Amino acid sequence: MLYALGTIAAVAIVLFILSFFMNDRMKGIESQIEQVSMTMMQNNYQMKKKMNVLEEELLAEDLTEEIMKQPAPKPETPKQLPLVDTVLSMYKKGYKLHYIAKQTNLSEHDVHSLVQQQKSEGVQ
Repeated sequence: MLYALGTIAAVAIVLFILSFFMNDRMKGIESQIEQVSMTMMQNNYQMKKKMNVLEEELLAEDLTEEIMKQPAPKPETPKQLPLVDTVLSMYKKGYKLHYIAKQTNLSEHDVHSLVQQQKSEGVQ
């Protein structure tokens, strides 16, 4: 009986040591699955990039078509700043330059320049 147990123990130890040197079939299959997965992910990424490019092109075409359909905008007259409008309206109402300067917190020179600029633009 002792010989039987010794023999079984010796065979078990030999098989255990041999198991470290044998090729693992699962490693090969796992690497193949990993390779296929990586390929699929790369293909998916490339397809998404191509779809984004196509969507951008389609949107650009739609926008250009809509722009072509719309009538050309009319040129707008340049709008003045509210402070300039205030100065000019006070001057047209007959207020003196020093009073306008005091009310708008500008120097008299600035007020005078604005008025002169408006007069020169009105002449042209």
